Amino acid sequence: MIDDHSTYHRLQNDLCDLIQNAPKGTKLPSEPKLAEELGVSRATLREAMRTFESQGMLKRQQGVGTFVVGPKRVIESGLEVLESIETQAEKIGLDVSMGEFKVTNIQANDSLAEKFNQKKGDPLIEIRRVIMTDEAPVAYLVDILPEHILDSETLAVKFTGSVLDLLIKIGDPPPFTSKTEISAIHAPTDVAKALKIQRGDTLLLLKALLFNEVGNPIDFSHSYFLPGYFRLHIIRKIGGVNS
Repeated sequence: MIDDHSTYHRLQNDLCDLIQNAPKGTKLPSEPKLAEELGVSRATLREAMRTFESQGMLKRQQGVGTFVVGPKRVIESGLEVLESIETQAEKIGLDVSMGEFKVTNIQANDSLAEKFNQKKGDPLIEIRRVIMTDEAPVAYLVDILPEHILDSETLAVKFTGSVLDLLIKIGDPPPFTSKTEISAIHAPTDVAKALKIQRGDTLLLLKALLFNEVGNPIDFSHSYFLPGYFRLHIIRKIGGVNS
């Protein structure tokens, strides 16, 4: 019987939790035992473990076993405050850098025109890049903006990886709020290739529409995160209770 996507998704989450909670150097149970504990076939377990090996979070030693390597540092952040990966990483002393980077001039389709209150065919700029730490890809970011908000010339001179940080510096008016949709997805082919993982692996996706101080939409972004390197949370209050 072939394990379905929901089983594989759960398995990746379970392995991610196991790796994050285990001290570096911890030896995992044998493959048959671990597969039994996690309720999956050995073939499915082996496929999922290859993903974490490719990310440098597990290391297999032939004839010895599989050991936990990392990640070395986890970016943990609340979602109440909008911050770039660079800002979050700086707070914990983690060096991040921009890897593969591509800027494309595109035209607004019906959906994007509606988001930006523009006409179909209006010029937009699309920015795709990989964020790296310890020479390993950990996030794939896509931002789409109207050309009057951010142009190619400004990107060539001032961009280091974070559209948000750049807009905070040059925005007039500056960014103010973001409407964000959060979901766990199976990695699309292009994103999986950029992050050097398998197509269908689980990723955390933050899809956001950014507004400036006067309420105009200025950036539509898709941020794909490898779960093992990010731990995001939100603080919620009980409704109707006075503080």
